[in-house]
Amino acid sequence: MRNSNLIKAIFLLLGLSFMGLECASTNITSAKLYIQQKNYDKAIDVLQKEVQTNPKSDEAYYYLGYVYGEKEMFDKMNDAYNKSLSISKKYDKEINDSKKYYWAQLFNKGVKYYQAANEAVKTNKDSSKVLYDKSINSFKLAVQLEPDSADTYKNLAFVYMSNGDNDNAIEPLKTLIDKQNSLDGYKFLGEIYYAKGQNLGSKFESSHNAQDSIKAMDYYNQVITLLEKGRKFYPDNSDLLLTLSNAYISAHKIDVAINAFKEGVEKDPNNKFYRYNYGVLLLGKKDYQGAILQFEKAIDIDPEYENALYNIAVAYVKWGADLAKESNDKEDTTIAYKPKFQSALPYLEKLVQIREDDAQTWELLGKVYTVLNMKDDAENAFSKADKIRKGSQ
Repeated sequence: MRNSNLIKAIFLLLGLSFMGLECASTNITSAKLYIQQKNYDKAIDVLQKEVQTNPKSDEAYYYLGYVYGEKEMFDKMNDAYNKSLSISKKYDKEINDSKKYYWAQLFNKGVKYYQAANEAVKTNKDSSKVLYDKSINSFKLAVQLEPDSADTYKNLAFVYMSNGDNDNAIEPLKTLIDKQNSLDGYKFLGEIYYAKGQNLGSKFESSHNAQDSIKAMDYYNQVITLLEKGRKFYPDNSDLLLTLSNAYISAHKIDVAINAFKEGVEKDPNNKFYRYNYGVLLLGKKDYQGAILQFEKAIDIDPEYENALYNIAVAYVKWGADLAKESNDKEDTTIAYKPKFQSALPYLEKLVQIREDDAQTWELLGKVYTVLNMKDDAENAFSKADKIRKGSQ
């Protein structure tokens, strides 16, 4: 009896041994050896044979992904890893660690190429284009490996915009907003939509094609919808508020915007951004007195607020220009318009001390000097604007 039981035990052990040999994969064993030798092409060959004969091999797909990663074939790596995980979660930790490792490498490469492109653009635009493309490719691959990383989408969008490709920047900016309601997402996507509206509006002026105008209005409305949402998270951001108020003006919804910003001023009267943007809207409606009042309040809050200094001068200049036209049309010399230009002068003279290299401000100052018959000052201001523009070419 004991011998019989012993024989049975021996056969059972032999059976298990043979089963183990039958289950062991020669291809995977060979692949591991090739990987140790860094002979990745051979490893790929045997692993591909393995997945063809055993498409449910989570191990084969895992090692296949590993080898593709070593060869920097990240599309294929990601695909192989995903197939392994779809079969089982056995290699979940190893795969996640691998993806994070390569994500970091790709992210750093993307940053490196981006910085190099920004330097190259100063001297060689063709080289910068190649480097921007490499940076874009690195960040796109990084997105595949870590699709929840908001920083990757942010950097990808910035590279696209730096490369002059705003259209392709839209999707990563949208994702950035979806993932973390990012200020940069709202800001830059709003600016892109607004610029598209402006371009189509300009196109309509020459084409007179109604579709151009309709599309422009659609973009302005997209800006309004987007930035009204963004304003809830970032109520004091001047860039968001400015683009939003400009979109309202361009969409011919000034009254709606005026009510919204008026309410903001009433709730927070010491918020210079609300004051300023409320003034911009009133200026767009040619309510010069109301606009100037808001700009003055903004300057009281921040005496160095450049945008308010510039626009209060613009408001006085536009007001004076309208009065001059009225005087000319009616042939009425009693209509006083020069005092408005005189009122703009101190703001512009202060602003050019802050913005010494801003040609636009110098030019506006030159126009005001001209109206006030200050010929030498006008000539100097125009000359300064010309030198700045020539220096920037």
